[in-house]
Amino acid sequence: MNLSRTDSGFFRPGKSNLSSIQTLLGDFINDRDSPSLIRKLHENKVEGLSNSSWGKSEPLEKVVINNEDLVKILNHPKMLKNSICIIEPAEHVGTNLSGENVRASSNIAYLSQFIADCDSILIPLWCSKELDHSLIIDLLNGCLAYFIEGGYPSVKDHKTFYNLNFGLNELQILTEKMLISRELKTAPGIFICLGHQLAAQAHIKLLKKATKEVLKKLNPDIFSISSHYQNLIETSKRIIKVGENLNVYKDNSLVAKGWNDPLFAVALNEVPEVGQVELQHYSHTGDHPSSDFQKLLMYHDLSSELDIGIIEQSITYEKNLNIVMFHSDEVNEEAILFSNWAYGELRNALFPARKELSVSENAWLLKLPTSIEIVCSTFAEGKKCTEVAATCINYMDYETKDIRRSFSFQFHPELLNDLREFRLAGVPKYDKLKNDDGIRMLIRVIYESITD
Repeated sequence: MNLSRTDSGFFRPGKSNLSSIQTLLGDFINDRDSPSLIRKLHENKVEGLSNSSWGKSEPLEKVVINNEDLVKILNHPKMLKNSICIIEPAEHVGTNLSGENVRASSNIAYLSQFIADCDSILIPLWCSKELDHSLIIDLLNGCLAYFIEGGYPSVKDHKTFYNLNFGLNELQILTEKMLISRELKTAPGIFICLGHQLAAQAHIKLLKKATKEVLKKLNPDIFSISSHYQNLIETSKRIIKVGENLNVYKDNSLVAKGWNDPLFAVALNEVPEVGQVELQHYSHTGDHPSSDFQKLLMYHDLSSELDIGIIEQSITYEKNLNIVMFHSDEVNEEAILFSNWAYGELRNALFPARKELSVSENAWLLKLPTSIEIVCSTFAEGKKCTEVAATCINYMDYETKDIRRSFSFQFHPELLNDLREFRLAGVPKYDKLKNDDGIRMLIRVIYESITD
C-alpha cells in the first residue's frame, strides 16, 4: 500500500477532523433540502472522487492487503481516528439487474467522503494475505467507525467461501472478536447484510462459550460471596436449557431444533428480497410452538421500551421509510430474541460479581453485549418479509452504566434503488442523497453512534 496521504480530508486536505465530520453528518440529517456546507469544494473535486477506485487513486488509495499495511496505518493514529474502516468479506455483494457485480464498499467510501469529507480504509479479506487478527482489531478500535460489508457467499455453507483467501470459519472467529471489542472510546461496528448474519451467528457462539466457561473454568475461590458464583452457575444452566430447546419456525414449518442446529441463527428466507421494501417497527403476536418464545418476546418488549433508539425514531418521525434489500438468507428472530434474553440474564448475574471477575482470567465475560434489540422489519405489499431487518447491539459499562452501541442491517443502506455502484452510475446529487431513506438512516446511525 502506497500511503500517499497521512493527513485527513480530500475536499479539505489536512483539515478534516472529528468535529468537522460530525458537523457535516449532522447537517446532512438535519433536514431534507439544505445544501452541503462544502458545496463549493464539491464543484472542483467531485469529479476526482467519481473517478476514484479502490487502490488506484485518491481518496480511495488506502487498501490493506497484508500485516505491513496494517502496521503502516496504525503508525498514523491521527489519520486513523478521522477515518472509517470497511471490511469486505467477498469481492462483491451480488449481481444487480444490469448484470453488474456490485462492490458496495465503494459506495460507503463515496458517501462518507462526499457528505462529511471522511476518508476510508478498506480491508478486502477475500484477497488479502494472512492477517493478524489482533492488528485488525487494533485498527478497528482506533478508527471513527467500521463496517462489515455484505457478500455473495452464504454463511450457511463453508463451500461458498472456498475461492476466497479468508474462509468462513476465520471470518466467524474475527466477528466474535469484533463483538467483544466494543470498549470505552472504541469505534462502533455497523454490520451489513452478510455482516448482519455473521453477527447473529457470533452472538450464539459467544453465549455458548460464556456459559461453558462459567460451568467448567470459573474458579469459585475468586468470589468473596459464594452466592455470586452460584448465581452465575444457575444462570448459565438456565440459558443452556432454553437454547437447546428453542426451535425456529418459518411459515409454521420447523427450520432448526435448538441452538446446536447449524440453521438456528441464519436460515433461508421464505422469499428472496431484491429491491425496495418498507421498514416498520418490529412486532410479534406471541404465537409460537416453542414454550419459551413468549418469555423471550416479553423480555424483548421490556428492554426495547427502556431504550428507544435511532432507527425506531427514524421510523416514527420520518414515516414510510423505504430501503433496499439484496439477500436470500436471513437472521432468525428466535435467535435474536434468545440472545437478547441470555445477554440480559448474564448481565444481571455478572454485575454483582464484576469486581472480582474484572481481575480474573474470565474478565472477557464483562465485554459481552448486554442486550440486542430487533428494531425493525421489512414489509412489501403489506406482508412482512424479514422479521430481523436491523438490530441495535448494546454494551452497558459496568462502572459508569453508560451504553455503547453497534448496529447490524440486513438491508443495504448504502445502495440506491438501482443497486448500482456510484463508481459506475456516478455520484448522485447531494439533494438526492439527502432524500433517500436508506442513506439518511446510515448517516444518522454513524452520527449518533460515534458520540457514544
